Amino acid sequence: MSDPRMHSMHLESQPRRDQFRAARQALQAACGSHTIGGDLRILSPDEALHAPTLAPPPNSKAPGRFTFYLKDGSDVFPLRMGLNSVGRLPDNDVVIRDECVSRRHCAVLVHTDMRCELHDVASKNGTLLNGKKIGGPTRLQSGDQILLCNKRLTFHVVEASHESAVAS
Repeated sequence: MSDPRMHSMHLESQPRRDQFRAARQALQAACGSHTIGGDLRILSPDEALHAPTLAPPPNSKAPGRFTFYLKDGSDVFPLRMGLNSVGRLPDNDVVIRDECVSRRHCAVLVHTDMRCELHDVASKNGTLLNGKKIGGPTRLQSGDQILLCNKRLTFHVVEASHESAVAS
């Protein structure tokens, strides 16, 4: 596992580390090794068909005319194609400064076919989507409410032409 956002060294106890590793394995299966590993090699057409979340170069946006983001009050967290980690640690893609939120709490996958999924990565307090605790990968839709302890994030998908309206 080469993605530092998915290492389990931050966990003190073996049972929690095992839970995190199982969640990480499920997450890796959902997005493929290209996203987790950041493997940017050129794929053959056959390989590309089996890589639903092929990771583009860092800091690139989702292709096409859509933008994906999480919003917490006035804070906006842009999401990129592939794996977006959410938690307390400063190397997460979305950093939530709340002691109740796990260091690696959850992840949002943005697939190249525009599907988005929410994954809990063995967080201590769980991840709720629209008021219900998720037990596995759960599909996201624009307007969904993600609750991490007392932090409420709203997931949004916006057409590029509407981005300027969102920023104001």
